[in-house]
Amino acid sequence: MRRFWKNVAVVAAAGGHDVHLDGRPVRTPGRAPLTLPTPALAEAVAEEWHAVGETIDPRAMPLTGLANAAIDRVAADPAAFAAGLAKYGESDLLCYRADHPLELKLRQEAAWDPLLGWAATRYAAPLETVTGIVHRAQPADSLAALGQAVATRSPFELAALSPLVTVTGSLVAALALLEGAASADDIWSAVNLDEDWQVEHWGEDDLARQARTARHADFDAAVRFLSLL
Repeated sequence: MRRFWKNVAVVAAAGGHDVHLDGRPVRTPGRAPLTLPTPALAEAVAEEWHAVGETIDPRAMPLTGLANAAIDRVAADPAAFAAGLAKYGESDLLCYRADHPLELKLRQEAAWDPLLGWAATRYAAPLETVTGIVHRAQPADSLAALGQAVATRSPFELAALSPLVTVTGSLVAALALLEGAASADDIWSAVNLDEDWQVEHWGEDDLARQARTARHADFDAAVRFLSLL
């Protein structure tokens, strides 16, 4: 779609803040009002619309995309959406460890054990670790506690949590980031530990580098979205 507006403004609205284009409110793809819960998020979304060139490129508007998802997809049934995210706790990346080489094993322990320890303390949700990639069933009480931690989040938080969980492969890491128990840089380093090991020893091809750059962009957008809520 080509740009048709000249002016972008943030306007107070019932339940939050709307973004207006030439005096008309922006709507989601589902035709709902694009009402943002905080002025900071509204201003950031407005800046994405202001920066549009001759045509709209959704890839250059990640905050708008997450807001659309929160309103159109998550808010329609937040409990079901949260339950889908909570399932990642059943096969959390942090639980699957290498048994060799020793250096990789020690790196995993140093980066991942504190996050699992945090979840065990914060939610009373200890998870078991296993070597290899064969699925290990996790304690039902722990999964229920993690599920409850996700279920209490707002639709906008859930919309941002979704890419964090899928990009990292770890529900625990995403929750730690959401609650400020670890920095975004530390989480990114932790969940890419295995990949970084591979690159150190065997190098990285262009396709892998491009895929990682795309994942990192999605991760950063979700982190920024959360910071604006």
